[in-house]
Amino acid sequence: MTDLMANYAVYFGHILSNSFYPVLQRAIGVGSAFEGWSPREQDVVYRLLIPMTPPRGHTFHLELDPAGQRHFRVRVQLECTCTREQQEDNMLCFLHHSEEELRSKQDPSLLDTLCTGAYLDVHKTARWFCQLVRAIWPALPQSHNWRLVLLPSRRSCQFKVTKGAESFRIELLFGVRQGDSDVFVSSQPRGAGTPSTTWPESYAVAEMKFFEYIARQAPADSLHLKYLQFFTRIQLGLGFSTYTIKTIVMHLLNTRAVSQWRRRHFLRRLMDINGSLRLSLLEKRLNHFIVGNQRLPEEIHLPPDVQLAEPPNLFQCLMTDARARSQAIGEY
Repeated sequence: MTDLMANYAVYFGHILSNSFYPVLQRAIGVGSAFEGWSPREQDVVYRLLIPMTPPRGHTFHLELDPAGQRHFRVRVQLECTCTREQQEDNMLCFLHHSEEELRSKQDPSLLDTLCTGAYLDVHKTARWFCQLVRAIWPALPQSHNWRLVLLPSRRSCQFKVTKGAESFRIELLFGVRQGDSDVFVSSQPRGAGTPSTTWPESYAVAEMKFFEYIARQAPADSLHLKYLQFFTRIQLGLGFSTYTIKTIVMHLLNTRAVSQWRRRHFLRRLMDINGSLRLSLLEKRLNHFIVGNQRLPEEIHLPPDVQLAEPPNLFQCLMTDARARSQAIGEY
């Protein structure tokens, strides 16, 4: 996976170096496959978040959804390039050259390719990126032995690479970093019907860094990932999402000494996970692990408004829906 994405990165940089498409940064592995666990190995999806920065002559501005959710829109604005060294590359200023001259001598701006109105469009970005992945594939060394199959997706680029009985499923998400933090706005959807110009806030990179931190602190024989894998595996088919169990385990890893996750602690830690789930159900509350958490390791960087926010309740639906609460308790 690392070799494949490294090869893609070389071609991305070469093809897009003088374009007005987003500048693609090094991909960051996120999710269970890169955190070191997965409920079922046969269903592993390798998710990578590709940070994007604006091309020359453009800027990105994140606008919070006025509805109050942690959703954003990415406003794309043109900036004056008249005095920049870019003029040596014969770049015309999108603001101060005529439309006729721009049309005849220069590629369209990002506003004219991947935006809807003034906002970066997730669907257009995903479609463009899938075309890029398909076009570059024949030039990669992997193409000699592996077969690429693009999969349908509107908000990401999903594909499989297969060789005989071997098969790997990959999902490429796109994001814009909030300042210099580990929080992004990303293309990953939050429920059906997410508008194409909506970029939900993503904490996947911060969560990945938390697991890396725990791995550095834990003894060599720590089984904390096995606990998480085991408990999510036995929950498959029930109403408790994998992310619910992952959140509970992250809270416990943040409050229990890492030395207490060895094999001899197996039963006690499983009882802790089970007890935390039960208590959360009874209290109808499970706090988000990243948002509003004042006890994160120092190397995880959050925007001030995320760090100081009231933690969202992942069990909010149990507060208002008696049927959902009854079903959850029954499944428990």
